[in-house]
Amino acid sequence: MKRGISRKSTAKDMTSGSIVKQVLMFSLPLMFGNIFQMLYNTVDVIVVGNFVSKQALAAVGSTTMIVNMLVFFFNGFSVGAGVVIANHFGAKNLKRLHATVETTMAMTFLFCILFTIIGMAGVRPMLQLMATPEDVMQDAITYLSIYFAGISGLLIYNMGSGILRAVGDTNRPLFFLILTSILNIILDLFFVLVVKAGIAGVAYATILSQMISAVLTLILLTRSKDIYRLTWHDLGIDRGILGKIFSVGLPAGIQSVITAFSNVFVQSYVNFFGSSVMAGWSCYNKLDSFIMLPMQSMAMAATTFVGQNMGAGKEKRAHQGTLTTIGLSLLVTFFIALGLFVFAEPAVRLFTSDASVIEYGALFLHANVFFLMCNCVNHVLAGALRGRGDAKGPMVIMLLCFVAVRQIYLFVVTRFVANTPFLVGFGYPVGWMTCMLLEVLYYIFHWRTDRKE
Repeated sequence: MKRGISRKSTAKDMTSGSIVKQVLMFSLPLMFGNIFQMLYNTVDVIVVGNFVSKQALAAVGSTTMIVNMLVFFFNGFSVGAGVVIANHFGAKNLKRLHATVETTMAMTFLFCILFTIIGMAGVRPMLQLMATPEDVMQDAITYLSIYFAGISGLLIYNMGSGILRAVGDTNRPLFFLILTSILNIILDLFFVLVVKAGIAGVAYATILSQMISAVLTLILLTRSKDIYRLTWHDLGIDRGILGKIFSVGLPAGIQSVITAFSNVFVQSYVNFFGSSVMAGWSCYNKLDSFIMLPMQSMAMAATTFVGQNMGAGKEKRAHQGTLTTIGLSLLVTFFIALGLFVFAEPAVRLFTSDASVIEYGALFLHANVFFLMCNCVNHVLAGALRGRGDAKGPMVIMLLCFVAVRQIYLFVVTRFVANTPFLVGFGYPVGWMTCMLLEVLYYIFHWRTDRKE
């Protein structure tokens, strides 16, 4: 049966109509979905912080950077696949779109095997590299070992939902995340309070919930009659398509991995101050991650919007969509940042009742929260540039700012100014501000060059 865009299709054509409406209709379900996905690890932090120990809280929070190194690389591949799918969708090239879906999923299954092996083998060396304190080490090893054993669920869900996002469908991935996030909360409490499994229990709850979301997504892709249907007997790797995916996705993945690796060293600076500061930094990072969700969702909207419109030859509309998305992202982020600045201590208290942890968590929030608005510009412009097929520019800029500038700042300030939690935590805003300046200049140059050609 020939597939196309049916009347009941969940795909969304973003090459015409109101830009504001399309960006919001795309990004809002995605944002809520990301919130629920973030709840997986955040609920783990809340449960261990309130029902296990301060050391367990520090362990779960500090392991995020290690997980991110593999997951972010894979997400770069997902971004590349999404751009190629969006281009084919905008150009109405349904045959190439189908081949891209099959190639993407085949590579995902290979990545599942590879990342499970690498992740489990690298747990102890990475924790040692981070100078993880002895009272936190065993809990961190337990949590990470279980997490990486079940990482396939996360990868399959992320790629499946990425395929759906590329054609404008953000609603059904959201439904799956809501369902499995609620399940994760129930399982967390069951394993910790009933089974008394401690930090291992929250890890088991997370991987079981993620695996269910992966299965639901595969069922949806397989049973769909739409243009993005996954056909198992067609599963294979088209080298030409894979090359296009990696041309966009590999720079994005490398940038994310190196940035995450750099943050491992930031974590080592934080670890120097002991478990209270570590736990406070972990709480801050969870809240920081939630503030980032609107801008990340809108950055993904910009990638799909620009990708479809560039595929359709609508350069001007792609640029207008980029500026509109930046404005919406700044507006939303400002009000969230304001709320967290005012209610910093109550927000941190959600994770723990330890007074010293609350003090440090609030310190990091007050110092950094408004500077996150710089990342509205950074992420949306990077997303828009990737939608145009340019992933190398954002990669170089972000690596320069989030790795080189940040590490130089931390080295200088801790050795020649003062080694305090405040100054270490402020290394993040230093990188964000530098990146915003360079990325704006690069985008202006890139856009003007494209107009002349």
